[in-house]
Amino acid sequence: MQLAGVRTAAAGDATTISRLLADIIRSSYAGILDEIPMRRLISAQCALPRIRAEIEIPGGAPGWLGWLVATDDEGAVVGMAAGGVPVPGEGEVYALAVTPGSRRTGVGTALLTAASERMRAYDAHEQRVKLPVEADPALPFYADQGFTALGPGRLARPL
Repeated sequence: MQLAGVRTAAAGDATTISRLLADIIRSSYAGILDEIPMRRLISAQCALPRIRAEIEIPGGAPGWLGWLVATDDEGAVVGMAAGGVPVPGEGEVYALAVTPGSRRTGVGTALLTAASERMRAYDAHEQRVKLPVEADPALPFYADQGFTALGPGRLARPL
């Protein structure tokens, strides 16, 4: 698999984002989250109407910078990210997920880099992320990207 690129999500990506994100959450948090917290996380993060609406926000909304998708050389979506600048100067990664078969190939880094560039364009000088659990499987990735703990489940890095 070779990464073809990162692009802004289009309306036709909403179903793919919703399904893949739910599958990634299930596989990443199996054995870490109980059934009810898992369902709540999937319901909050993967609702198709919400993702569709977020993709179709004309020109974005204050603080919202949209969804990005990473595709392989055949055009299949292998990762997604969403973020914004909800507070002046502070970017927030709302979602970043990579399919299990595409992990450790640079997809997550490419998505985070693209999201960071968008945040910098909106004058963010810091980037934050909130993880669903303290012992999150994504913690090593974020640590490798320069994030440090702000508190339980909250990480930040300078941009």
